[in-house]
Amino acid sequence: MADKREIERKYEAGPDTRLPDLRKISGVTDVEERGVTELDAVYYDTEGLRLAAASVTLRRRTGGADAGWHLKLPVEPGVRDEIAAPLSDTVPAELAALVRVHTRGTGLRPVVRLLSVRDVHHLLDADGALLAELSRDAVVAERLDGGGGTAQWDEIEVELADDVDRAFLDAADKKLRKAGLRHSAASSKLARALGETGSAPEPPAPLPDPRTAGDHVLAYLREQAGALTAYDPGVRRDLPDAVHQMRVATRRLRSALRTYRRIVDREATQPLIDDLKWLAGELGAARDQEVLAERLRDRVGELPDTLVLGPVEARLTVWAAAGDQDTRRTALAALDSDRYLGLLDRLDALLAGPPLLKAARKAPDAAIPDAVLREYRRVERRVEHALGLDPGPERDVALHESRKAAKRARYAAEAATPALGRPARRFAKRMKAVQKVLGDHQDSVVARDAVRDLAVAAHAAGESAFTWGLLYGHEQARAAEREAELPEAWSAAAEPGLRAALTS
Repeated sequence: MADKREIERKYEAGPDTRLPDLRKISGVTDVEERGVTELDAVYYDTEGLRLAAASVTLRRRTGGADAGWHLKLPVEPGVRDEIAAPLSDTVPAELAALVRVHTRGTGLRPVVRLLSVRDVHHLLDADGALLAELSRDAVVAERLDGGGGTAQWDEIEVELADDVDRAFLDAADKKLRKAGLRHSAASSKLARALGETGSAPEPPAPLPDPRTAGDHVLAYLREQAGALTAYDPGVRRDLPDAVHQMRVATRRLRSALRTYRRIVDREATQPLIDDLKWLAGELGAARDQEVLAERLRDRVGELPDTLVLGPVEARLTVWAAAGDQDTRRTALAALDSDRYLGLLDRLDALLAGPPLLKAARKAPDAAIPDAVLREYRRVERRVEHALGLDPGPERDVALHESRKAAKRARYAAEAATPALGRPARRFAKRMKAVQKVLGDHQDSVVARDAVRDLAVAAHAAGESAFTWGLLYGHEQARAAEREAELPEAWSAAAEPGLRAALTS
């Protein structure tokens, strides 16, 4: 598959629309006429147009230089990621997987055919480098999924070339609008075709500003549910940080359902909570491996060359690659499972018909602070228990439990911030500081186990284990430093007047 980021702007046009002198756009020195091409594209979607509702397009196109299958995923207004696959008669499996978060087992079928006559102009700078491609399309649309409606229109689009500053689109926009062109009301050709040939997905109705405690909790749940589905294709594409962000959204959803159980019925949401815990665990293996490998690379990089004995970097690279493959398979298997698709359906059902309790009707400052306080008390108990233990495995476990509690308290406060404002934001920041100390401690515990395994493997292969032993000692010292920092970090984070602050 080939990936490309598409950054463009679309304009309304008619058969008699005249283009201005494109050489007068700031930065343009020459305009190259690329000729006229005929394009034939068939767009695929589910029976309920789930892809279109999510602003996702999937097409099979012939004609032009890039004939094949194209999947376009929204990034932000005017920006989409395009993933291309070779021409074939059926939807490529790799593209079908990238939209599974929306289709969820529902079949894909042709919904619209677009025939376009495209006149292409390349806008070039003084060095002859491509700044943007301006195309003028005469489009005929035919509905394929019932009704047989047709439509036709003309449009102009300007697509930025790779690695060109987005400011160029502003310069082109200024010139085109001065010539009388207007921005297209439709976000894509498909969106316009659906709207003009029959039924199209209704845009989501704007939600009123949250007023009650239940409103605020549901707004947070919707936000995290949106993040979870948005990062699904990124995990499948192995994009940087996608696993981490999807895992965070999963944990925040689970944390909110547990924290605000007196607002959203915990008994009704327990199956979803269980599934979210499972998904976080399946994604966690990939994320933990990623963090651990990066940590060990950094530690080796910090050592003087004279202390790196044997093929340390090579062994670490092989170990990390093997771990990446295993954990990636685990994550993808989870995303392709029936349990995951069921989780998404249950999440949709929760947001469509939330099982709200009596407290949900209360004002935010009457119901939400108590939930945040309960999470704070949990952290307090666990930290004080851990600090009372002697250094060793039992204390390591207790510190890890304290870390999880601090993270949950932080998430609770972040969810409460839109309702409670600065006090919740300040508390979340303090919990994050505690979480960071405890997190580095836990990462050191995990790193020591991995370094020991690497040392054993190195020794068995006849290699020097000196460097691995050195790294083990460094991690042990790092953990001791974090344990020594915890009392001060906790003292700074403790909020004896938290209730008064949250309700002020």
